[in-house]
Amino acid sequence: MEGDVEFAEACKEIAAAVEEVALPLVNTVEGGELVDPRAVHSETKRLDQVAEDTVVEHLRRHKLCRTLISEECGRIEIGGETGTVFLDPIDGTYNALNGIPFFALSIAYAEEGEVIKGYVRDLANRDTFTAERGKGSFLNGERITTSPTYLLEESAMSVYGRKFDPANVLALGRTIRRWRLLGASALELCYVGAGRLDGFIDLRGTLRVTDAAAGILVCTEAGGVVTDLDGLDLHFPDEIRIGRCLVATNGPLHRKVIEYLR
Repeated sequence: MEGDVEFAEACKEIAAAVEEVALPLVNTVEGGELVDPRAVHSETKRLDQVAEDTVVEHLRRHKLCRTLISEECGRIEIGGETGTVFLDPIDGTYNALNGIPFFALSIAYAEEGEVIKGYVRDLANRDTFTAERGKGSFLNGERITTSPTYLLEESAMSVYGRKFDPANVLALGRTIRRWRLLGASALELCYVGAGRLDGFIDLRGTLRVTDAAAGILVCTEAGGVVTDLDGLDLHFPDEIRIGRCLVATNGPLHRKVIEYLR
């Protein structure tokens, strides 16, 4: 990341600024008001806009990357010499606007097409997940690892789907012990990394790089496995109009989950 401020410290400052302006809008009518359409979305909520504007202002002031790819504004140039930041200013907007305490700020930093640093701030519970390529994942500064669960019958998984054929997922659902849907992909990926969940499956085909980049790094650096529905490497384009499906697990369960989904 460009500038004198290191990634972790920059993200900490950004999160504090986002909390200051965004948290007063949580669970309010004002926060859910539609604002002028942005370049990407036809519907942008005030909560999302305020959070994103705060992050963009910080990135521009410190020239922390060359390019920003964000949930609401799409792709913009920031002015730094190198690097791309993938941003979801409020992951889990529905939760935030409806008083459900599960939503986050997600920031990933990439160089030459590879995400090398990730930061996810749980804005409701004030937990911070961080990861750096090759150096592990951390929760509030303490190293985390995925769960040791190896039996589907003992597993807890979050499964996200909309307008899909439920047959294979229902077979999986009859096998796993607990089925959850929490509604914030970045945090759910981090929960797999921290061993709070054994897996996270997103079947919508709408998961974008801004939603997932930081959480994927946290998950995989903690020992997890993340692939597409066929168990193959997952690649996101630098284009937030294009979404993907995703399977993330603790590792030992991955092959078994993929077999069910096939």
